[in-house]
Amino acid sequence: MNRLFNTNYNHRGLDFVLLILRISIAGLMLSHGIPKLEMLLAGGEIKFMDPIGLGDTATLALAVFAEVICSVLILLGLAVRLAVLPLMITMLIAIFVAHGDEGLSEKELAIHYLLTYIVLLFAGGGRLSIDSLISQKSAKSRRGY
Repeated sequence: MNRLFNTNYNHRGLDFVLLILRISIAGLMLSHGIPKLEMLLAGGEIKFMDPIGLGDTATLALAVFAEVICSVLILLGLAVRLAVLPLMITMLIAIFVAHGDEGLSEKELAIHYLLTYIVLLFAGGGRLSIDSLISQKSAKSRRGY
């Protein structure tokens, strides 16, 4: 019963939760990004929302970059804090532009993604990530090991 109300962090547990969070959110976002990648590579006429005036193809390419490339980086735990930034921008566009005049139920999924990306922005990838391995190696090289 005392564990239930314990406010100390279990760092191993937190690292495991960050791993699960990274894998799951990246996999879920890839399910949105892969169809966009296929649309981009199909070679036909592209009809895609263009909220910032770059053109349909350029906007679709940016969405593919965020939803596919950045999701793979998050999945691997590589440059997690940088990789969430394009995804956060994409979710903000989804919330305020793509679903701007719709109700909360239409924006809810993008809001969930955005909140998860905010957590990853502050928490990083955790110890079970490539970022952590790189950090450990650079710390050893600074100490001269």
